[in-house]
Amino acid sequence: MSGPPKVRSMNVADLESRPVLVPAGNKARSVATARKPASKPFRKVVRTEVTAAEGKRDSKQSTDLSPLSLSAPSVLGRHELLLHSNLSLNASCSSDASTDSSCSRASTGRNGRTSLTTRRRPSTPRPEKITAKVEKIMLDDSSVGLQELLHVKKKCAWVTPNIDPAYAAFHDEEWGVPVHDDRKLFEQLVLSGALAELTWPAILNKRHIFREVFMDFDPVSVSKLNEKKIVATGSTASSLLSEPKLRAIVENARQILKIIDEFGSFDRYCWSFLNHKPIISRFRYPRQVPVKTPKADVISKDLVRRGFRSVGPTVIYSFMQAAGLTNDHLISCFRFEECIVAASLGRDEGNEINAKAKGEVEKKITC
Repeated sequence: MSGPPKVRSMNVADLESRPVLVPAGNKARSVATARKPASKPFRKVVRTEVTAAEGKRDSKQSTDLSPLSLSAPSVLGRHELLLHSNLSLNASCSSDASTDSSCSRASTGRNGRTSLTTRRRPSTPRPEKITAKVEKIMLDDSSVGLQELLHVKKKCAWVTPNIDPAYAAFHDEEWGVPVHDDRKLFEQLVLSGALAELTWPAILNKRHIFREVFMDFDPVSVSKLNEKKIVATGSTASSLLSEPKLRAIVENARQILKIIDEFGSFDRYCWSFLNHKPIISRFRYPRQVPVKTPKADVISKDLVRRGFRSVGPTVIYSFMQAAGLTNDHLISCFRFEECIVAASLGRDEGNEINAKAKGEVEKKITC
């Protein structure tokens, strides 16, 4: 009695002839049977243990499937080939994963520590060096600032760096300095009266014209001027001030001569309202400087009573500031102390001038 055909053996042969998913393709079996690729020792141990276990299991299955007449070596070789393919795939995947992880670490900046020969770590400056450099810079800046402060003197707040040079010179040399000369006092009175129409920079820039027109502010010469010629259109004086101001200057010169005859000098008359001592205001801020004061109001009323024109309290207080009857320099200004010293020195000179004027007046009276 003939048995059924051995289909199993044919299927096994077909399976063995099919391609395997390894880089070597269908030649993987012959290569695997001929020589085994070199691998790490621990992989050999695992492979032998796995092959032994698989061999036992396959041998048991082969004993159970004795009718199929499968040979044990062929089954063992087949399993060994499959195991080799799995191990190679795992190795390739692990290598790919390692490269991907290294790339990701490089992209995120978390790569491992490189060798000192390939990349040198940038040296960071020590905190001591940084503080030393900063201190050096600060010392240099402070020395420069101190040098600037030593060379630049602090002035009143209204004297800015962009102010007119003539006004700056007037502030630094004349404004607030006590005046005891009659001609200078008359000049300061005329220039202060011109503030109603002009500013200090404009007046000071035309100061030489004022002196030329009004004959260096000699009261005797100015009192003899012809008012019609001064106020005539096209004249030099008409380009300076208006007609009422020009007429007031001539009239005030005449009244000064009367005061000189009465008090001996215009200087003595002016300083008599202050007991021959200047007023020291000691202002800290520009807003504290007044436009007029009760003392200026008193002097203004007395001058108006004597026949002066254009001598309101505001004009008189500007005259007091310019002629040094009051020291309105801010206490932070370098001219504040200098004007006080000038007042102490000028007081003796003023007393001598007043004594001489008094003697001349007495001589005139006796004669």
